[in-house]
Amino acid sequence: MRCAADAVLVRLAGGGEFETGRALMIGALRDKGIAPDTLFTGQGHAPAPLTPAEASLEPVVLPRDVAIDCPDWLAPLLEGSLGDAFIPVMSLMRQRAPVTVRVNLSQTTRTGAQKALADEGISTVLHPLADTALQVTGNPQRLRNSAPYLDGRVELQDAASQAVVAMLPLESGARVLDYCAGGGGKTLAMAARAPGRYVAHDIAPQRMRDLPERARRAGIRVDLADTARVTALAPYDLVLLDVPCSGSGSWRRAPEAKWALTAARLAELQQSQARILDETHALVAPGGVLAYVTCSMLESENGEQIAAFLRRTSGWHCTSHRSFTPLEGGDGFFCALLTRVPV
Repeated sequence: MRCAADAVLVRLAGGGEFETGRALMIGALRDKGIAPDTLFTGQGHAPAPLTPAEASLEPVVLPRDVAIDCPDWLAPLLEGSLGDAFIPVMSLMRQRAPVTVRVNLSQTTRTGAQKALADEGISTVLHPLADTALQVTGNPQRLRNSAPYLDGRVELQDAASQAVVAMLPLESGARVLDYCAGGGGKTLAMAARAPGRYVAHDIAPQRMRDLPERARRAGIRVDLADTARVTALAPYDLVLLDVPCSGSGSWRRAPEAKWALTAARLAELQQSQARILDETHALVAPGGVLAYVTCSMLESENGEQIAAFLRRTSGWHCTSHRSFTPLEGGDGFFCALLTRVPV
């Protein structure tokens, strides 16, 4: 199976395909709309000028799914989920993801953070997806050593991930559980929006090893808990389930992941998602909310999971849901808010 890297394969007018490094670079430049002879000049360290044969090379016409770098078995699933946005989204996923930071509103404002970053030579623009989001447009490499980052005023976080947190019904004093916390980015984002009792849990606790220091830097208190303690601390007003998924919405950040994913692995992930829903919904207080989140663009991991949960579980209703695609300037995400009906 070819991937879109094959889009740089080129063919001589006489027939055969060539995969030499030089030929691949010629094809790669043409694939990006750059005339090869502007770089193949022979001047200084530049490669030698194009030969007449090379100048006649033309890109191979590739099948649609190969050209947009989409595994053939996933294409029908993604097209069924994305509809008319399938080709634009997958084409965009071949590009580098933007660098976005989340402003810690418990310490500063978005304009205040923007000015502080500018003082260190880091330029940003307001991102429309969330009122906490700034997209870095200049000198992103300076970010991790900047004062606003080191003192917790900003954190690296995708804009759509921030928009998901903005959807959550966070109230001051609420009891909140981030059940699949990972590194704790959403835990910190929630706590910055509304003070409360925040508990973070992950089936692999080592993923949370940096969370205490990040929370200290952000001026936020987070309680790390194992599964037994999570149950003992229940019920919660809000339980966030950022479940394991295909990661199809973040393939720009890990291009190899789309080729590593298999149908069997996807089936395992879907089973895990259903199991987590079944294991955690009892932790929610009557009238509370279970927030189901993926960074996936596959309907089988998103809306279909919610519909199946509601069919097999009484006492719940979906109050809202939203899908985000990279066309909106962030990663692909899905969020559904499920409310437990008061007894």
